[in-house]
Amino acid sequence: MDALTASFFLSFGVIFVAELGDKSQLMALTFATRYRALPVLVGITLATAVVHAVSVGVGYSLGETIPTAWISLVAALAFFGFAGWTLRGDSLSEDEEQKARRAKRSAVVAVSLAFFLAELGDKTMLATITLATQHGWLGTWLGSTVGMVVADAIAIVIGQQLGRRLPERAIRYGASALFAVFGVWLLVEVIIQLR
Repeated sequence: MDALTASFFLSFGVIFVAELGDKSQLMALTFATRYRALPVLVGITLATAVVHAVSVGVGYSLGETIPTAWISLVAALAFFGFAGWTLRGDSLSEDEEQKARRAKRSAVVAVSLAFFLAELGDKTMLATITLATQHGWLGTWLGSTVGMVVADAIAIVIGQQLGRRLPERAIRYGASALFAVFGVWLLVEVIIQLR
């Protein structure tokens, strides 16, 4: 498997898991109860592509200047942090929920702006930065963007078709465990590199 494909699939998997139960997935579900699925998905895709391009730029720049073993150590600690963050859970603030329900402009613009603002400093943005420090920028950007859009598309389908919430507890525990596994994996890489 070439480096582009590997970074795509790794980024896709990590961000897909990070997005499960995240507040932006809850926003997608909320928007899907008000707007048609396609404009919501387009808005999410536009915002995600921009935020993750910035994230990859930051991460890739850091990866070029800092030794790999130290990046792996910081990445492992970050993934343990993501595990804790995911386990704690995420919810929409009243303000975020009202914005999702009251948007008067076109659905694409409303969703794009809401998602762009919600993703700044979010765990998926931080995870994308972390991944880009060690993997190719294009595969990381494409994989993280597609991973997030697919996870949010699931919320859109659920929001429009079922009108029920995902079993949050199971998703939180599963996603948290996967982040911890990624953290352990990176720690093992650090130990091997520092030998």
